[in-house]
Amino acid sequence: MWKMNLFGLFVVAVQIHSVTPVVHTLKYFQTSSSHIPNLPAYLSVGYVDDVQIVRYDSKSRKYEAKQDWMNKITADDPHYWERQTEISIGNEQRDKVNIEIAKDRFNQTGGVHMIQWMYGCEWDDETDEVDGWEHYSYDGEDFISLELSTLRWIAVKPQAVVSKHKWDQDDAWNQYLKYYYTERCPSYLKKHVRNGRDFLMRTELPVVSLLQKTPSSPITCHASGFYPAASALFWRKDGEELHEDVEMGELLPNHDGTFQTTAHLKAELPADAEGRYECVFQLSGVKDDLVTKLDRRSILSNKEEEATKMTLAVVVPLALLALLAPLLVLLVKRHKSPPANYAPASAVADTELTSEPASDSEPASKSVSEPDAEPANESVPEDDSEPGSS
Repeated sequence: MWKMNLFGLFVVAVQIHSVTPVVHTLKYFQTSSSHIPNLPAYLSVGYVDDVQIVRYDSKSRKYEAKQDWMNKITADDPHYWERQTEISIGNEQRDKVNIEIAKDRFNQTGGVHMIQWMYGCEWDDETDEVDGWEHYSYDGEDFISLELSTLRWIAVKPQAVVSKHKWDQDDAWNQYLKYYYTERCPSYLKKHVRNGRDFLMRTELPVVSLLQKTPSSPITCHASGFYPAASALFWRKDGEELHEDVEMGELLPNHDGTFQTTAHLKAELPADAEGRYECVFQLSGVKDDLVTKLDRRSILSNKEEEATKMTLAVVVPLALLALLAPLLVLLVKRHKSPPANYAPASAVADTELTSEPASDSEPASKSVSEPDAEPANESVPEDDSEPGSS
């Protein structure tokens, strides 16, 4: 039985030193689950530049904006939210069936199970280059993925083999997905960036603190309250960046739309460490580095650390984190190329997946069909929110 990693589902997990503010992303995540207490059976969320913009779940049954500027989209599409809600309700019903069929494929009779669908696109506003990706997973493990450059599906699990063969032969649908990921999705991404430019293109510097639980614990450099997410945090010694004896923490969202991250210095420090070690924070769009020199007098203890966290309100509600991090980690790491363990399928399973549209802003999803069933009719999404359902 797989083990759910419930710490942070939709969290940005990439930090690079040469960051640029011109690459924008539109990402969608759908999660369907069974028998997980206090978790909606179906959840769909969308992000622009790692900022949540929309949400639907099976408890509220309402597709809604998470940023005020998202409501500008109704200026030329007054029925956008109603249509998206109807599509999401259809997807919710689809995935109830999908989970049962997936359980049958894996010879499972009960227990906790989850289907995850991740897709999106990116756009470089300097070069106008675009790219897209689409991945499916079951019970936290890769299942099948679209290779956009070749319009071929890559099966990871034997249970996905028949789906791969079926989808590879559906040229019309794959050509639509190419159109969606290279034209339609980037078009909506540009519209969202334009509507939310004041919010998305701002810069906010963090508060940087040095923390240490005990005198023998690693020294943590904690940066919180920065925006955008494109950033870098690292330790330097005598002006040189340290790679050994440094452990990077995750990049996590704060409740106010900003981000936080950590870098843990695990080295055994010499007596003259002060003046030689420093923590460096770099933010996309900001020329100057934010440098915090190691000073033992400024290191906060465990007790002070907890008080500071409460004051800054940097802890994201665990319920949200439980739903959000591994998906984006997986997506960011793999959307450019398939994982190393991806391999073309060579055997034929006894069930297949079929395609149907899910909502306006995305391509059409592949939903599971009963064994030996014919593919469901494929319909093209009308606008930008999600691909398809059955």
